[in-house]
This record gives sequence, structure tokens and C-alpha cells, in this order.
Amino acid sequence: MVTNTELHGACLCGIVSVTVTTKSNHVGVCHCSMCRKWGGGPLFAVEFAGDVDFNGSEHITTFSSSEWAERGFCQQCGTHLFYRLKQGGHYALPVGLLDSADDWKITEQIFIDQKPPYYSLAEKTKQLTGEEVFAQFGEQ
Repeated sequence: MVTNTELHGACLCGIVSVTVTTKSNHVGVCHCSMCRKWGGGPLFAVEFAGDVDFNGSEHITTFSSSEWAERGFCQQCGTHLFYRLKQGGHYALPVGLLDSADDWKITEQIFIDQKPPYYSLAEKTKQLTGEEVFAQFGEQ
């Protein structure tokens, strides 16, 4: 994927759309219990620091899932739109939300210590435990 590629996506009903600018084709997978409960399985996400523009934001509802993060979804159809850190402007958007399905590559798995044994991914990736993730972001 070319550096600074503009991508578009939308929720299932189309009332919320998003434009993002990405600098890589990397997909991270989160195995934490909250992501699995939120989506019924691991979260396959693309990370952004800024460069996220929602159209129809009045139709987005957020849920404060922890002291440091919140999750956004379309109040009309329920599509998961983002995981966002409350400080710093860091977004993780489900890769399936974006129209572009080509060229993505799973490069990292986080909360690998919370991954249940009933599934596995074949890709060889960087793997971080929950403790390592919190240390990386300076969280407790």
C-alpha cells in the first residue's frame, strides 16, 4: 500500500461514513476479552493517529469501555466504528469497515495471553501480552 493512502468506509446502513489516511497496510489483532465480547471474536483493526474523519457523526454513540478508552458504533445499525483512546487521538478501526479489502497484512497480535484455545491464526506476527501492551502505551 502506498504511503498516505486515503481510504473510505461506511456502516451497514450507510448513515455514518469515514475517510481515513493510512501510512501502512498493517492490521493488528486484539484478543482481549472486551474486544471478543464486543464483536464476537478478535478485533482485526487498522490503527490511526488522527486523520480520521466521520460524516454523520451525530449518529455515532460511544461506550466508555475503560478509564482510558471508548468504543463507537452506529446508533442506527450497530456497526462497530472504532476503538479510541481518550487521550492522544489514537483510533483503531475494524479493517472490515473500510472499502479496500486488498493488500492488508496481519502484522501484530495483542493480548495474546487472553486468546482462547478454540481458534488460532496462521500468520507469523509480533505477539504482545496484555502487560506488554500496557507498558507500550504507558498505561497501568
